[in-house]
Amino acid sequence: MKIGIIGEGAIARYVAEALQQRGWGPHAVLARTAQAKDTSLTDVVRVTSVPELPAEIVLVLDCGGHAALTQHGSALLARGTDVITLSLGALADATLEETLTQAAQSGGAQLHLASGAIGALDSLRAAKVGGLKEVTYIGRKPPLGWQGSPAGAQLDLGSLSAPTVHFEGTARQAALSYPKNANVAAAVALAGTGFDETRVKLVADPMITANIHEVQAAGAFGQFSFRIEGSTLPDNPRSSALAAMSMVATAERLLSPMSM
Repeated sequence: MKIGIIGEGAIARYVAEALQQRGWGPHAVLARTAQAKDTSLTDVVRVTSVPELPAEIVLVLDCGGHAALTQHGSALLARGTDVITLSLGALADATLEETLTQAAQSGGAQLHLASGAIGALDSLRAAKVGGLKEVTYIGRKPPLGWQGSPAGAQLDLGSLSAPTVHFEGTARQAALSYPKNANVAAAVALAGTGFDETRVKLVADPMITANIHEVQAAGAFGQFSFRIEGSTLPDNPRSSALAAMSMVATAERLLSPMSM
């Protein structure tokens, strides 16, 4: 199976190195320009559009963000190429979700959703079978971790002295309003009660140095709470290490003869 990657950022570089270590490529890179940023990748076909991808590429790992999934996702799926994506927040756009679904059906391909910077989604999916009463996601970041988001218009991020909530609403609202910050909220929603029933709270917290994700769920199974403090990639303090690892883990699950 030959594998392609979308993107050349910190997550894409981590994923490419992990694939090389396993002897799985990558065999192609889909990027904005034909000029390589990562000189460590050799014998790799570089393209700027889906039609240029070699026909033997049957799995593409989308590390390019929401814009990349919007631009390339349906074309890849329609041509029969499976895609793994971290851009789950993009699926809050109902039109895009429908377009990708139709493309996957017409091409006989699948869009695989990597869990990203959160865990415990297997428990959430299992609990959904018996019925979930409520699911809440709470995302905490140091104040400067919210720079470039709507939080910057609400708060003076440089002078906070106490944890401050700057968003409360549904996962759909969070994903649409915070496209660079709410992929985890989207992952929780897709695994559990959906975009419109999952409650989200986003917090700027000057008392922490790591990104903290909390999931609380209750239903017929009982109840659970889950918390993770995530480290970032050395190359980019805004990129989650666990998100990059989850992309590789999803690829391993698809490529291995036995998987969990």
